[in-house]
Amino acid sequence: MSAEPHASVIGAPLNRVEGRLKVTGTATYPLDATAAGLAHAVIVQSTVASGRIRAIAVTAAERAPGVLAVLTHANAPAVALGPMTVLGPSPLPPFQSDEIRHAGQHVAMVVADTLEQAQAAAALIEVTYEEGSPLLSPDDPRAERVPHPWVPDQHRGDVERALASADVRLESVYSTAENSHNPIGLFSTLAAWEGDSLTLHDTTQWPHGVRLSLAQAFGLDANAVHVLTPFVGGAFGAGLRVWPHVALAALAARVVQRPVKLVLTRAQMFTSLGHRPASVHRLSIGAARDGHFVAIDHEAASPLGIADDFFNPLTSVTIESYKCPNVSARGRQMRLNVAPPSWMRAPGHAEGSFALESAIDELSYALGIDPIELRIRNHADVHPETGRPWSSNALLECYREGAERFGWSHRTPEPRSMRQGRLLVGYGMARAGLSGYQAPCKARASLRRDGTAFVRSAATDIGGGTYTVMTMLAAELLGLPTDRVQFGLGDTAMPNSPQQGGSGITGAVGNAVHSACRNLVQAFVDLVATDGRSPLHGCTIETVTVRDGGLQVSADRSRFETYAAMLARQQRDELTADGESATPQPDTHDPAGSFAAHFVEVHVDPDLGIVRVARVISAVDGGRILNEKTARSQIIGGIVGGIGMALFEETVSDRGRIVNASLGEYIIAVNADVPDIEVLFVGGPDTMTPIGTKGIGELAVTGMAAAVANAIYHATGLRIRSLPITLDKVAGLTPARS
Repeated sequence: MSAEPHASVIGAPLNRVEGRLKVTGTATYPLDATAAGLAHAVIVQSTVASGRIRAIAVTAAERAPGVLAVLTHANAPAVALGPMTVLGPSPLPPFQSDEIRHAGQHVAMVVADTLEQAQAAAALIEVTYEEGSPLLSPDDPRAERVPHPWVPDQHRGDVERALASADVRLESVYSTAENSHNPIGLFSTLAAWEGDSLTLHDTTQWPHGVRLSLAQAFGLDANAVHVLTPFVGGAFGAGLRVWPHVALAALAARVVQRPVKLVLTRAQMFTSLGHRPASVHRLSIGAARDGHFVAIDHEAASPLGIADDFFNPLTSVTIESYKCPNVSARGRQMRLNVAPPSWMRAPGHAEGSFALESAIDELSYALGIDPIELRIRNHADVHPETGRPWSSNALLECYREGAERFGWSHRTPEPRSMRQGRLLVGYGMARAGLSGYQAPCKARASLRRDGTAFVRSAATDIGGGTYTVMTMLAAELLGLPTDRVQFGLGDTAMPNSPQQGGSGITGAVGNAVHSACRNLVQAFVDLVATDGRSPLHGCTIETVTVRDGGLQVSADRSRFETYAAMLARQQRDELTADGESATPQPDTHDPAGSFAAHFVEVHVDPDLGIVRVARVISAVDGGRILNEKTARSQIIGGIVGGIGMALFEETVSDRGRIVNASLGEYIIAVNADVPDIEVLFVGGPDTMTPIGTKGIGELAVTGMAAAVANAIYHATGLRIRSLPITLDKVAGLTPARS
């Protein structure tokens, strides 16, 4: 049996297998979960950014109708700190002290029979603070400046000397705004205890992470915690950490001895789930007259929670993107009284690529070299840091095919030289790259006597199409039609899966499914190899092919038997096999990565400063594409997120309090802002793993904001180095100033 899936199912634009459930409203999200005797919890949050709680008046709330309990730091049972994980340390547990570290910190919780009763009682709680002097600005000299805990400074060559001798040298400062997660679905947790066993319906991207965290928090064996997340409703990184409200739901359920549901409000989502922190980048690039880079120096900084150790790899993109002998990349974080940040789609790479790709665009104009040509001249044929060949890299093909489809040759190079009526027209582009990543994963595959398969792993599907592509992959590997395969996920009773983050879930789960299905075929071969009644008698896995719901001896099509017939003859109801994938070791595998080239056309009103993205073409090297439709959807979603980052999204605070914590005031890209988007897939299967995929979920965000900014410069002559690029930054400005 070939280890490689063939092309009859893989690559087809199959509709989402769970699509009907979603569009008919029958998919069950954590917000929809219910239980007999369900109570409801509501959180009260701090209105100050630092200090201590002097007093909490809870008597009126306790006496309110339907109230079952009011919990604060004064009476809440102890909750232990969650474990250190592959994603770093857990956030601090709630209600364990009177210290206030940021506005929006959870300070009290009301549990009542109904949600309305809990909301009414929570409004009666009065908190008195001994307010401190908060650290709110990265420039505050009191702010502790710490290096990235997991991303050390990286250097190669002699940057200072190379910059000093460069023919052309560019120095610029770029900044990105704080962005907040805003999935449509509110994050929700339903917790229910049965003795010392805990069941949670939770909005998470990592069910097993929640299981480990809650087990440690409450002193339980991990097997005593059952987490269910069949549907998520969007997350984009917000569901990677186990946030304090999850522990609070479990705590409330234990105290009142009833199932409890806790749903964050939209405003609470801004302070309770992390965010993309603001960032500042100081970049210097030195180049020879022919455009070859001789040195790149990148120093970046972003805020960090006052007692948190989240890491934001702002400069990783610089060290691995281009061929350059002298590179220095350094990241710093400042501890402030802000809600703890977290990962948001393409963390670090989204911010760092805006700075790097904007600077390279600036350099192209200074050198008089086309922006694409400059990138081609500095293309990294091998990994710039290790010198090893890529497992695959079709970036040059991305440049070529993307530029041709976009019509880049029609661009006139001078800024402000293209018009459509009274509107200024600009063409911009940027490179995108994302490091390859695959975490260990397990899967299980079963074939039943009725000829159907059930394949499962405790992953999640936050919209990337995990249900669909794993159904397709299993169908291909077992020789079944997709409607005879069920893929299960989102349940910690299933085999252990890593988090859905870092664009690694398709590779991790897919390779585990590949292993499980191959082992299942081996189990059927073993079942009949010595059975003289079977036409497959004497076969081995190397000599069989899967097809039509069974196995065939590859060299003889007549020697075929269905799985159902094999099981029936052996009087078996089903056969099951496990599989797993491991993390490829750097010393035995070539470096992997996904690549893309984004091309953007903008139209700018020169009087009002209004910017419209007219069209986007992205050429993507994503390895083997398991489902063209869901893959294209992922790229389009990332492009829209990049447009929002470039033009709209900014979380605004006043004395540490977020003042635009609603979808009415936090502006995101909507349908009217989404242009004609075209996605081209180039390249072929990657060689790092058996199924040949690469991660693409975050790739499109990387570089997109820079492509928009570069197009705005070409249209207007205005080099705007801070995001978002709002109309006040464009209107009335003199060209070539910012």
